[in-house]
Parts: sequence; C-alpha cells; structure tokens
Amino acid sequence: MLKRVHVTYRFSPDEGTDRAKVERVHGFHAEHCPVARSIGGSVEITTGIEYV
Repeated sequence: MLKRVHVTYRFSPDEGTDRAKVERVHGFHAEHCPVARSIGGSVEITTGIEYV
C-alpha cells in the first residue's frame, strides 16, 4: 500500500527569475494539482524544489 509520495521539482531558473515567486507558487500548487487532489486524502504528499 502506498503511504506517502515525495516529489522533487528540478528547476533551472533563467537569469532574473524571481525565486520568491517560485517559492510562493510552490507553496500552494498541490491544491490545484489533479493527481494530488485525487490521492491527497489517503496518501501523504510532500514536495521540494531543487535549483539546478
């Protein structure tokens, strides 16, 4: 049985990318993700950003 999922987003920002905006969007994106919404009640979902 699947109990938890961790997703790491690998992001290559362009020069001038507003990292504060990226972090803010990352903070609420899961509530709008169809997959996260469908399994979120029974599976723990965590996410992170890796800047490459």
